[in-house]
Amino acid sequence: MAAAAPSTPLGPFVDSLVSWTTWVTLMGLVGLIALAVLSTGPAAARTAPAALPAVTTRIAWASVVAGVLAAPAVLTELAHSASKSHGYDWSAAWDSLYDGTNAGRLSGLEVTLVLVAAALVAPLTVRSVAAGRARTWLLGAGLAAASVALGATKFPTKVPADWGRGSFDTLVWMLHLLGGGVWFGGLAGLLLLAVPGAVPTAGRRAFWSTAVRRFSVAAMVCVAAITLSGLFLYWAHVDGLTQLVTTMYGRVLGVKILIFGGLLLLGTFNQFWLHPRLDALRDEGDQRALVTVLLRRFPLVVAVEVVLALALLLVAPFLHGSARNQAYQAQVSEQSATPIPAKKLPKLPAKQVSTSTWVWGTLETVAVIALMGGSYQLSGRLARRRSAAATATPDTTAPEAATPEAAAPEAPAPVATASASLPG
Repeated sequence: MAAAAPSTPLGPFVDSLVSWTTWVTLMGLVGLIALAVLSTGPAAARTAPAALPAVTTRIAWASVVAGVLAAPAVLTELAHSASKSHGYDWSAAWDSLYDGTNAGRLSGLEVTLVLVAAALVAPLTVRSVAAGRARTWLLGAGLAAASVALGATKFPTKVPADWGRGSFDTLVWMLHLLGGGVWFGGLAGLLLLAVPGAVPTAGRRAFWSTAVRRFSVAAMVCVAAITLSGLFLYWAHVDGLTQLVTTMYGRVLGVKILIFGGLLLLGTFNQFWLHPRLDALRDEGDQRALVTVLLRRFPLVVAVEVVLALALLLVAPFLHGSARNQAYQAQVSEQSATPIPAKKLPKLPAKQVSTSTWVWGTLETVAVIALMGGSYQLSGRLARRRSAAATATPDTTAPEAATPEAAAPEAPAPVATASASLPG
């Protein structure tokens, strides 16, 4: 009689939770610093110089905390992996750092560079430093160190037999991790700044208008990078849609895709509904409605997105192996007359890239970029159209609402799929 097909367990929840803390701290560190470099810092320096120290110090404090927590998180994961009794072998974890192997060097780089990034950003927790010229250099150096630390999690530990394929696989993972880090960490940073009192009242409206516009572009690029890299990883690990429901890897991946889809739906809501209406309210001078949205709807939506992002990072560590191998091993086990130990089950070779793969990949890349660019332009037109309609129909019932602060020089560009929907 044929043996029963082997089950593919998810693995202990504790293992995934330990990995989750590592991903959250590493990606959060990258995203927080990137937010200050790409969005909030330049926006404050350009539109509200008085708010620059307060905005920078708040992001710096969060970055330092993430960096300080990332080092023990990496060590905890190493200790858990080194233990033979599913415990924590701290001595083995510490000794594995820079032990002469490639894996040891990469682990050592992770621990070292997250602490370096935290140390570089730490001076910016002082407002006098945050307002000085050193801000740009410290943030740039900290972002570089944090990015390399995050990338070290997926750098190859062995010399690849095919340098072209190995380099491309590494590039795909870098796009996936850095895109996710900048997007998810940026959302967390925006939530911190949306707390009442985080941004000084003077220039707050102009600051948010510019900050949203800049983060919108960064978020669009991140979504495109995650989507394209995710498509390649799907091609490499899944053979057909049926494996999404017939294998454990496919089911977990399906849950991850659903969560990612929820994030995109929230972004679509902000891009095509919320933000154009906020622009119209601003031009009408409706301060009460704007404050209501500012203090309630925006933080709530971003908080939901942050929770979904954390859930997505919790699901990701449950992805073990590949759907291709799980389906193949189940078939081999069913055809075998005697049970085969899980460790001795055969594995399929990696998929080979062909000409058709490059053709489809190029078409997918062009399609994703066109979709993102077209969505950005379309939502911008909606915002300008609603603002023009609001300006052409002044509100004569509440003239006192048209205060100087309510007026903004121009309507901000639309938000990206990351729900950066805070009004100017």
